[in-house]
Amino acid sequence: MKRMLFLLVPACVLLSLGIASYLLVTHPYQGTPNEGVFVQIEPGMTAARIARVLEERGVLLTRQTFLAYLWLQGKTRLLKAGEYFFQGPVTQIQVVEKITEGKVYYRALTVPEGRNLFELAELVARQGLGSREDFLGAANRTRWIADLDDQAKNLEGYLFPDTYLLPRRISPEEIVRLMVQRFRQVFGPEFSHGAREQGLTIRQAVTLASLVERETGLDAERPLVAAVFHNRLRKGILLQCDPTVIYASLLVGKYDGNLRWSDLDLDSPYNTYKHSGLPPGPIANPGEKSLRAALYPAPVDYLYFVAQKDGTHLFSSDLRSHSRAVQKYQKVR
Repeated sequence: MKRMLFLLVPACVLLSLGIASYLLVTHPYQGTPNEGVFVQIEPGMTAARIARVLEERGVLLTRQTFLAYLWLQGKTRLLKAGEYFFQGPVTQIQVVEKITEGKVYYRALTVPEGRNLFELAELVARQGLGSREDFLGAANRTRWIADLDDQAKNLEGYLFPDTYLLPRRISPEEIVRLMVQRFRQVFGPEFSHGAREQGLTIRQAVTLASLVERETGLDAERPLVAAVFHNRLRKGILLQCDPTVIYASLLVGKYDGNLRWSDLDLDSPYNTYKHSGLPPGPIANPGEKSLRAALYPAPVDYLYFVAQKDGTHLFSSDLRSHSRAVQKYQKVR
């Protein structure tokens, strides 16, 4: 009987410790504020140091059971660096899963197609990711695209529209760099080949794509609009693209949201009502579909288009047809 008691007592103690540890690992714990807490795990931190930081920040009740669970699961060396966000009650199992799977905290920045530098700067500022001035300053660093465009005065056209997952601490310069890297990924060998086939430099291709992007938001119309511009360039006809006039007005601080007849006389190289050929550079940041349309336009002979009330366009091959289309549009309006 004494021998059985001698064996039973330690077994009960171990069982109790096991149950207690299991409850600590699986029971949700909240030692953090209701608004949550950020925890930064630096590269090279040991599991013991990470556990201590988590305990100090109120994520863990006790670091010992956290370390024991890590060891039992064989995950001691799988903890990933980064900034993590914890809010509300969490179990130690959930903490381990988040850090071993690298579910770091990101903010989503969605950059729509066709926005120019100034609009992007406002967007970044509204998202609390940096000041407008810092973003515009970073967008003047053309060394990141010098091998693609040695004539660029800024990064207009090369800040690719996409959804970016950003860490909480990121500078406007780093955001700009990510956008340029994304552009380089999209404008790969296929698009470079397409530009050469059209007899365009990369700068000219991006400029043409930016005009297409600002003229239409309809995917089916992009190759048609691009074809109109290609045909007019080939025939030496003025592009007469309204968005270029808007951009010219914007650069001199005259644009107030309305385009007036008097603006068409603005003396600017971006004014395609006064200057033939493409403007000297992009007027916005085009997306992949507009880039593709600029390089692979539709095989049509259209020279004109006019916007309709529903946002679509009427395309014409000659001035007479275009005049009728304009009259129809004006009558509808």
